[in-house]
Amino acid sequence: QVQLVESGGGSVQAGGSLRLSCVASGITFSGNTMNWYRQAPGKQRLLVANIGSGGSTNYVNSVKGRFTISRDNTKNTVYLQMNSLNDEDTAVYYCHVFACVLGCNDYWGQGTQVTVSS
Repeated sequence: QVQLVESGGGSVQAGGSLRLSCVASGITFSGNTMNWYRQAPGKQRLLVANIGSGGSTNYVNSVKGRFTISRDNTKNTVYLQMNSLNDEDTAVYYCHVFACVLGCNDYWGQGTQVTVSS
């Protein structure tokens, strides 16, 4: 059974920082690209950042230079360090993986709310 469990969301003032964590189980964590998405109210869910099995990273333009994605394969955990937060970062953040476990599927965490107040 694949599970992704996020934590670390909360409320913060503009300019502040938060670190999100996602612990994965049921997959060969080190071999998978891990993704962070976010969904703001009334908007589509969008990819924010991802990190490949080899550590390569990609970011949406709006978070480049402010967010850092990283992974700890010994803890089956992916992180999203978010600095210089602004109100446009307010959203529910989701951890995601496309993994092949008795078939290939998209797996999502339950989401964690990030609210930035100005």
